[in-house]
Amino acid sequence: MKKKLLLLFSLVLTSSLVFFISYSKGEVQLGESEQAIEETTIPQMVKSADLSKIFTFAGERIPTEDFDVLQRLDNELTLNIYRHGVTLLNIKKAARFFPVIEQIFKERGIPDDLKYIAVAESDLQNATSPAGAKGFWQIMPAVAEEYGLEVNDEVDERFHLEKSTVAAAKLLQNYKNYFGSWSLAVAAYNGGIGRIKNALQEQRGVSFYDLNVNQETSRYLFRVIAIKEIISNPRKFGYYLNEDDLYPVWNDYYMLQVDSNIENLADFARKNGISYRQLKAYNPWLIATRLTNPKRKVYEIKIPYLDK
Repeated sequence: MKKKLLLLFSLVLTSSLVFFISYSKGEVQLGESEQAIEETTIPQMVKSADLSKIFTFAGERIPTEDFDVLQRLDNELTLNIYRHGVTLLNIKKAARFFPVIEQIFKERGIPDDLKYIAVAESDLQNATSPAGAKGFWQIMPAVAEEYGLEVNDEVDERFHLEKSTVAAAKLLQNYKNYFGSWSLAVAAYNGGIGRIKNALQEQRGVSFYDLNVNQETSRYLFRVIAIKEIISNPRKFGYYLNEDDLYPVWNDYYMLQVDSNIENLADFARKNGISYRQLKAYNPWLIATRLTNPKRKVYEIKIPYLDK
């Protein structure tokens, strides 16, 4: 009897030891597996944005001690962080187009942070809104005329990056001069000077953060701030790009001055050794198939070098 009990005890002890070793080994493998998974999925980790820092925009501090301001900022950060495809493309496009905008803004004394308006307006593409606003800066026809942009059946300089950026800079500076702050200037860029002026008067407001305006304008400044935070530090928000992933700056062209009629832009392109597609890509402000130019105005057309 004792021998049977001893044998049974030995079997139980051996089984327990085998189970313990197997379990321990499994735990190690599981831990290693979890670590490997974590390392490969960190860029897509879904988590809340860090709101503990001090946020600034165009030299103005954002009053995040106000719960309403903090929540509105959190809303736009969250929506734009997880707008993956569009945000990734905007980071790539910013490398190409921001140097042009930055230079113009610097020359005119416009804070660098305001360049992110172009992303909020158009995702850095020559968009057209249902209301008729066009270009990177979504300029309406009346504003284009007021600020010297040519708009007709053949030419629309709202699609001219340099000229439309100059117009946007002038408009933003005028709003800043009127309201006294860049945050109100940005709000006016979206909502219009009249709406912001009336809201300040009727609501006895002092700053943008005092105002209860329509949802689009109420969100607009926070969206621009959120875009600034993400594009200026993409890895913080899970966007991992190498230098080669970014779109290169377009500086591979020369300017050709034209003061005559161009009957056919496709023929013009071929004569200059490029395709019609290339001509349109570098000069999206040429919106027709010809340039009749009755006033013999001097236009500068970008022609990419032949080896490109």
